[in-house]
Amino acid sequence: MKKIFLIALLNGSMLLASAQQSDYGIQAVNFTKVKLTDKFWLPRLKTNHSVTISASFARCENTGRVKNFEMAAARSGKFCTKFPFDDTDIYKTIEGASYSLSLFPDKKLAAYIDTLIQKIAAAQEPDGYLYTARTIDPAHPHPWSGMQRWEKERELSHELYNSGHLYEAAAAHYYATGKKSLLNVALKNADLVCATFGPDKKHTAPGHEIVEMGLVKLYRIAAKPEYLQTAKFFIEERGHDTHYDPKSKDEWKNGAYWQDNIPVVQQDEAIGHAVRACYLYSGVADVAALTGDRDLLNAIDSIWENMVSKKIYVNGGIGAVPSGERFGDDYELPNATAYNETCAAIANVFWNERMFLLHGDAKYVDVLEKSLYNAVLSGIGLDGKSFFYSNAMQVKDNFSHTALERSRAGWFECSCCPTNLVRLLPSVPGYMYAQKGNDVYVNLFASSTTTFNVHNKPVSIEQQNNYPWDGDLKFIVSPKTSDAFNLLVRVPGWAQNEVLASDLYRFSTADVTKPVIKINGQAIDYTVQKGYALLNRKWEKGDAVEVQLPMKTKLIQATANLKEDAGKVAVERGPLVYCAEGKDNDGKAANILLPASSSFQAEFENNLLNGVTVLKTTAPVLEVKNETSVATVNKPVILIPYYAWANRGEGEMMIWFPSRVKDVDVITVDNKEGSRPK
Repeated sequence: MKKIFLIALLNGSMLLASAQQSDYGIQAVNFTKVKLTDKFWLPRLKTNHSVTISASFARCENTGRVKNFEMAAARSGKFCTKFPFDDTDIYKTIEGASYSLSLFPDKKLAAYIDTLIQKIAAAQEPDGYLYTARTIDPAHPHPWSGMQRWEKERELSHELYNSGHLYEAAAAHYYATGKKSLLNVALKNADLVCATFGPDKKHTAPGHEIVEMGLVKLYRIAAKPEYLQTAKFFIEERGHDTHYDPKSKDEWKNGAYWQDNIPVVQQDEAIGHAVRACYLYSGVADVAALTGDRDLLNAIDSIWENMVSKKIYVNGGIGAVPSGERFGDDYELPNATAYNETCAAIANVFWNERMFLLHGDAKYVDVLEKSLYNAVLSGIGLDGKSFFYSNAMQVKDNFSHTALERSRAGWFECSCCPTNLVRLLPSVPGYMYAQKGNDVYVNLFASSTTTFNVHNKPVSIEQQNNYPWDGDLKFIVSPKTSDAFNLLVRVPGWAQNEVLASDLYRFSTADVTKPVIKINGQAIDYTVQKGYALLNRKWEKGDAVEVQLPMKTKLIQATANLKEDAGKVAVERGPLVYCAEGKDNDGKAANILLPASSSFQAEFENNLLNGVTVLKTTAPVLEVKNETSVATVNKPVILIPYYAWANRGEGEMMIWFPSRVKDVDVITVDNKEGSRPK
């Protein structure tokens, strides 16, 4: 008799699947089982539900994305948007809206999603093919698509990318509503994909990865082995295409842009388009967990080490190079032209969650938290409907930023980032807790309640804190009956004198203050294992755990290999990286110096930027006295959390500050704002 049991999806949803030989040893706690009560994440999730989702759907309507499906259903018309992957903006918004329905029931939203699903289903061809850029007019498909199905999948068509997002949306909608309307569309398409690609079928490595992750989600639902087999096949196909030139240094010509230059099991460096890369690494983690493939696991372990030690910005952003939205060479992390696509930060969250589930090490959650609080949140305005596609590391008024956005936009022709944010935000509660048998992990901190089972008995945990503004955390642990298990509370790297799990960045001064932990008011000795305080005891109802993280403002220095950051410091408090905006500093930010001896006063400003802790200090500021004279003057300086910049209009912004004046260069600047120095 076939065994059936429940396992946890990465975002926390529970799903029915046939028994697996292996899987993630650690399972995330269902995001619907975590009820937020905090003042940081809960308002953002409510804004996402009430503003961002509706704005996203409206823009899908207004830009013709919905019309593309209507024309595909009619098999008549002309594809009316720019990119063949525009279908995914509807899929991603449905995914995010489905997650949000689980948190905030909404009959009107649910009914609207149903109408969209009807249009999607009508656009699907009889054999399961779903790709409006071809179906509308097969004789004249999108120029990126080729005349035949899948013809340009490796490079441009995004047919499998569209399928991947369809699968992710279908899984989310099924778990949130119990309805199979979109799931049936996805399964029909997946059956076609599996019938088309394989060892004795068509050989193709997807040009833009995510179908691998999507197939795994459908595999967990439908228990069809071919879904997992095809996901693994797509991974193993990489590095075998003969039309690439392995001798070329051009990533488009040698395949590295698509992570297709060498087989995945031989890769040890984060390369190419950063979003594609992290979607691939996430899919590799899924397949490695489900198949026990050690070679795949070893590959992503090596790639992760390369990224964290050589290719990640201090704020958790990745994908430094604008040309190709890609990872650069080792230590290629320029500030003036930093790209840092919002989607790349989101993909980095996905990947690091999976790495934690594989290894149970807090260093992965440290990177996840860094990316989430800084590089991800920077991508969405406080109004919930303005966005950054790329996220700058500095903005100077006397320099043109050819690769940067200086102000937020409501939409983009390539609108992948806004819709990606729609689907990530409501899933955040699913990253807070995880479990492996009688080991219960607390990864992220936000006032909330949750309940899960240990030894087949319910245990509730209530978090009480004011994170990320305050480091005092409290957990009320209440098993239904007294029970012994391990509570593993993450001690963030920033509270253990580590910026990230590498020597890429370090704090200017070592802080040996060990976080204090109390149980029922009594301070205890504890050990830290893989970044977690291991608390083992027989827990009683109402046991109170207090954790005091030293929430100090710290200066960060970069390794000498980052030449552009030499002699400079960045500022961090808790998980938040700070920046200076001209709005708070007499219109300028690029003229501020922060000596190594700088100290800061943290003050919460309730009426600023929806409520933020600002950092205040007095520092040397370079000023032009007259046309022939400059000087440094000690002046008040205010820093704000990086995620909150550019919510008050355009202006200068800096993250890295010189510690001292080393040189002065005389330039002239055109009167036009943003012109390049001569």
